[in-house]
Amino acid sequence: MHVVLDNLSAHSTPEIAKWLAHKDRRRWHLHYTPTSSSWVNLIERWFKELTDKRLRRGVFTSVADLIAAITTWAEHWNTNPTPFIWKATAEDIIIKVQRGRQTLNQLNSKTDH
Repeated sequence: MHVVLDNLSAHSTPEIAKWLAHKDRRRWHLHYTPTSSSWVNLIERWFKELTDKRLRRGVFTSVADLIAAITTWAEHWNTNPTPFIWKATAEDIIIKVQRGRQTLNQLNSKTDH
């Protein structure tokens, strides 16, 4: 079984390694999304939608107000859910990542990091 996780450090602790080492879980293989690529994780994409369309300009005077806003937005979303559909090809994504890495390497070279 292959499991894709974001690269949160909690996902690679010794406790997780020990849990995975159990004989009943030897078929499990963890794969981590690359650093700085939360866009790959679709739940992160959904939270971005929530943030952009409901939370960013909202004013919440209490935790209860915030919870109500999130709940109402989620209920609205669920009445007519829209799946996230990848439009970029794997090749387009790889090219973009390579371009980003080149830019980062140039910046790091200029600042001696």
